[in-house]
Amino acid sequence: MQKEYKSINKSVRKKDAMQLLTGKPVYTDDVTPSDALVVKILRSPHANAIVQEINTKAAKLVPGVVDIYTWEDVPKNRFAIAGQTFPEPSPYDRLILDRHVRFSGDAVALIAAENEKAAIKAMKLIKVKYEVLEPVLDFHTAKDNSVLVHPEEDWFPPCPVGGDNKRNLVASGCDFDGDVEGIMADCDITIDHTYHMKAYNQAMMEPFICYTSLDRYGRLHVVSSTQIVFHTRRILSNALGIPKSRIRVEKPRIGGGFGAKQTAVCDVYPAFVTMKTGRPAKINYTRTEAQIAGSPRHEMEVRVRLGANKDGKIRVLDLYTLSNSGAYGEHGPTTVGLSGHKSIPLYTGSLEAFRFSYDVVYTNHQAAGAYRGYGATQGIFALESAVNELADKLGMDPTILRDRNMVREGMVMPAYYGETANACALDRCMEHCKKMFNWDEKYPVRDMGNGKVRAAGVGMAMQGSCISNLDVGSATLKLNEDGGYNLLIGAADMGTGCDTILAQMAAECMDCSVDDIAVFGADTDASPYDSGSYASSTTYITGKAVEKACADLKKKICEIAAQMMNCEKEDVAFESSRVRCISTGQTVSLSEIAYKTQLASNSNAEATASHFSPVSPPPYMVGMAEIELDKLTGEVKVLDFMAVVDCGIPINPALARIQAEGGIVQGIGHTLMENVTYDKSGRPIESTFMQYKIPTRLDMGKLKVEFEHSYEPTGPFGAKSIGEIVINTPAPAIAHAIYRATGVWHRKLPITPEQIAMSIK
Repeated sequence: MQKEYKSINKSVRKKDAMQLLTGKPVYTDDVTPSDALVVKILRSPHANAIVQEINTKAAKLVPGVVDIYTWEDVPKNRFAIAGQTFPEPSPYDRLILDRHVRFSGDAVALIAAENEKAAIKAMKLIKVKYEVLEPVLDFHTAKDNSVLVHPEEDWFPPCPVGGDNKRNLVASGCDFDGDVEGIMADCDITIDHTYHMKAYNQAMMEPFICYTSLDRYGRLHVVSSTQIVFHTRRILSNALGIPKSRIRVEKPRIGGGFGAKQTAVCDVYPAFVTMKTGRPAKINYTRTEAQIAGSPRHEMEVRVRLGANKDGKIRVLDLYTLSNSGAYGEHGPTTVGLSGHKSIPLYTGSLEAFRFSYDVVYTNHQAAGAYRGYGATQGIFALESAVNELADKLGMDPTILRDRNMVREGMVMPAYYGETANACALDRCMEHCKKMFNWDEKYPVRDMGNGKVRAAGVGMAMQGSCISNLDVGSATLKLNEDGGYNLLIGAADMGTGCDTILAQMAAECMDCSVDDIAVFGADTDASPYDSGSYASSTTYITGKAVEKACADLKKKICEIAAQMMNCEKEDVAFESSRVRCISTGQTVSLSEIAYKTQLASNSNAEATASHFSPVSPPPYMVGMAEIELDKLTGEVKVLDFMAVVDCGIPINPALARIQAEGGIVQGIGHTLMENVTYDKSGRPIESTFMQYKIPTRLDMGKLKVEFEHSYEPTGPFGAKSIGEIVINTPAPAIAHAIYRATGVWHRKLPITPEQIAMSIK
């Protein structure tokens, strides 16, 4: 029976709700001075070229231009901009400005001006002579290509991940268990297909933005829309060659990130200008810059080989992923792993053997990065589509097929680093979703007349709740004189509501109202170290750190109170707003205890705790889609998308539901409309929202999300993550429904009306 909490599993209003609702100044552009130098970037029109000459004389004469910087002016320290725990798996392959430009949109020169008008005018006057080189634009031909994206000798891999710049390899590897080929040969039915997902953009409302200045001590002060304040500090230290002690990074509210801001895309440019001029500087990417020089999802192609018996038992899985990292390697070695390790374990229930191998390659396209789902999205689309194809071959209901093969609570998952599914309600998610969706009635294809057909599809997913044995979350809790608390965190609330969720946990532990918890973060000078908000880790990892900090603070408060009442510390009890001496009945209030620590005291009423986890318990999800497809035009309307999620115990059900709904809509966009195509120079054609179509509420039918609770013993209050898993089921479910409606499998996303109409015989 689930425990009844006062603050946990309650839909508490977000801490920043009213500020956002009333339009208060909370974002980077709101809270930074307007007199900063404007930084603009001159970008390469070529996918692969060497800068031979740059003439900036005329540009520097433009009134208002302070200076223009080229590759000759910057430090020659190679670095990576991926926000990852040291030592980073991503190769050090960047310079602030490089003579060798590697994609159309790569930085060539920095313009620092008093205003945007002067900067843009100067940009047009800079004359650049390029030696244009042959680019590598097809990631199928990148490995061992004679054209090297990174021929430099100082390319450096901090971690051995199978990378080799002389082979255009960012990373390469293989993991397996059992006799894959032997079991495959013994199977009654095999599936062998390749599935393709493109380099989708995060399309967050607030583009990349950063403000920098020198503080009163001459230190670099960075205010950035970032998910990773501590990693950004290290990245800037590496790039600029200055000690981390001379850098302070903080973030205000973030106008969306979805992983894009786990990469320090723009921060180094104003930081460099500030260090050179001594003046405040700001860069604010245009939407076009965010589209052509941002940090999109890795384009991946996943080949799935699946072997099964006639009764539907899936015995063996073999996945090979080819990932396109683009011109630089950030997040390349890590995203690819999730394409196999977060898909194959879904079928632990029947699997006898698996193999997962991969190559991550450099090309002369925009560099990829982190995006919600982080590689699992691509792998799950591929594997779940293959399972739906198996169900079709067997003539079996795909929900029944999954029920026979899925991972269940208590099972060891060899393909998931040998972890045990201690909290797994995937079977209940499937049963619940079938009833809620009315699967048995909607699964049969229905001809609606006038060329329109209705059909349904299904997919299931898993993710993780942190990067196990690596990332750290921390929290500091301080008692105030009025009996309230300050909670200091290094995690970044990017609209997810983590400030609120962590405050709920602190309130539950300290037996107070959520309103009594004031949250501050994230700031490298004031916050305890936290790896940052990514990998679905904040609730699970930082939440546990909050729990620990609360326990430590309670103990300290009780010790101080025992001294004040001349009691033994074992003889006192913490009671919400006061501490009681059990034997005498005497009490002291939290306010009195706080004041006592400020007067002739060697004790302080604050505690800091850190937490990491040796495991990363997966959340699970089932999603079902009903579509109406027009066979004449190929148009697809999503009528219903229903999902059931197992995220352990939801800390704040309303915020969890909003997370799920948002991720589902993003997944629908990837499946049906978001497209990435290139012109002959390798430049993305969809450079604005006029071309790059993202879904709106008008593109959605009925959307419903519910939860099946499990209890994760290693999580705070039984919680697991929810941030990323929710984006993973729309693609396989909708692709499945389109097949049911047309009889044609589409294995490349997005599935556009043109492709559907042309494929129907």
